[in-house]
Amino acid sequence: MSWVEVLGFVSGAVCVWLATRQNIWNFPVGIANNLLFVWLFATTGLYANAGLQVVYVVLAVLGWVWWVRGGADHGTLAVSRTPRWVWPAGAVAIVAGTAGLTALLSATAGSAAPFWDALTTSSSLVAQLMLGRKWVGSWAVWIATDVVLVGLYASQGLVLTAVLYAGFIVLCVVGWRDWRRALAPSPEPEREPAAVPA
Repeated sequence: MSWVEVLGFVSGAVCVWLATRQNIWNFPVGIANNLLFVWLFATTGLYANAGLQVVYVVLAVLGWVWWVRGGADHGTLAVSRTPRWVWPAGAVAIVAGTAGLTALLSATAGSAAPFWDALTTSSSLVAQLMLGRKWVGSWAVWIATDVVLVGLYASQGLVLTAVLYAGFIVLCVVGWRDWRRALAPSPEPEREPAAVPA
């Protein structure tokens, strides 16, 4: 266990907690967390997860802009249901990303777990994009991803990071519940006016 892993643990927990609260500060805290994890994962042979952190920085900036200016009339973005088309598109992206990254990582010396590294990297990217759009379904993708990440990090001796991701699962459940409560009510369908008796 290193000081980088400890700082990553703290900043990661704060970031996810802020996201569950729809607090915009989750983005700058998340960027700091990403920079810490670039170092941690690169030194343990989880190269795709290290590269993922760099992409996360870009997605955090994009999500930050979306949350502030992506709503109606360029205002604050509201929580919304996940559009139906996102599920099959996300599944295709995860399968394609996993296949491509597994092939790349398998040919990279020192890669610790090519398939699992590739799978969690691909699903994390989909989950982060969904979170940036404030789609409720992002939490389901995060939960599935974090379950796999707990095992991956534990297998690489990153025990504190595995514990952190187990905690993320709990926070994701809370986030899913709170975001569902924050959904705007569906508009009532207009009814035909009742006939006025003659």
